[in-house]
Amino acid sequence: MRVLVDSREQHPFPFAKYEAEVERAALPTADYSLPGFEDRVGIERKELGDLVGCLMGANRERFERELRRLSAYDMKAVVVEASMRDVADGLYRSEMRPHAVLQSVLTFQVRYSVPFLFCGDRAGAEYTCFWLLAKYMREIEMRFKTATKAQAAAKSAAA
Repeated sequence: MRVLVDSREQHPFPFAKYEAEVERAALPTADYSLPGFEDRVGIERKELGDLVGCLMGANRERFERELRRLSAYDMKAVVVEASMRDVADGLYRSEMRPHAVLQSVLTFQVRYSVPFLFCGDRAGAEYTCFWLLAKYMREIEMRFKTATKAQAAAKSAAA
């Protein structure tokens, strides 16, 4: 499977443990997508400190614009390289309280219909990112096969 990684992504997943060919591209939004689906599939990757930073000040406005764009996508998510326990324990450098971080994340999930997936660590986030993309691709393939069969049956019936 070919995986697109945004050219601005600073710490891309290598996907070395997966059957993936990684290709850099200028994505309209998010850090990861699939060829031909750049405007329909987007996964944003966040380290915990980066996520917390995105919830404050001008960064919050920029992050909300990104989430607003992602909300229109068929498949979207924010994968976080940490656990909710890491947030609750305040394992980040910021004055923002853990409760405020979690409340912001939950608000954004409701407001923009973009799931935030706390994956435990970087390896868990990479796993989640890859398999979300793979499952989406599989669903598209299955829908295409179903549509092709239906069209062939309709054509045969009409003949």
